[in-house]
This record gives sequence, structure tokens and C-alpha cells, in this order.
Amino acid sequence: MYFRSTGLGKTELKGSIAGLQRQGDYLIMHVDVTDPVKWRIRAGLAFSDLGTLLRVMFRISILGFVLNPMQWFNKKPRHPGEF
Repeated sequence: MYFRSTGLGKTELKGSIAGLQRQGDYLIMHVDVTDPVKWRIRAGLAFSDLGTLLRVMFRISILGFVLNPMQWFNKKPRHPGEF
């Protein structure tokens, strides 16, 4: 998983989802950044955020990506370029 932040300029962060837990009215997603620094990023998702996530997941382009069997076994995905 790659991350970029407008606050960090063109710095690209690499990491992975480490966990998801419920805390009150939010789901807290933990992401472990491994390169170029070691950080743990946390994001609080409200119920309305999940609705937005589900709505965008049902776009044709996203469904095509998720349902493509070649993606399921892709061990070395190509870098997304500038994002």
C-alpha cells in the first residue's frame, strides 16, 4: 500500500493495514508505515464513511478491478505512478 500526503511533498510512504477495531462510534483502522519511516497511522471511520466507501466500491471501474481474478494472484502489482 502506498501513501502520499500534500504535507510531505512528493514523499511516498509504504505500509500495510495492521488492524481494524471498534472504538465507540468509530472503526479505527491502523496502518503500519514501513518506509521511509516507521509510523503507525490511525484513521477513524464513522458509519457515514462506510456508506461512502460502499457507494464508491460499486462503481464499474472499481468492481472490475476487485472481481478480476488476475488481481487476486498478482504478487507484484505495478506502481501507480503519480497519484
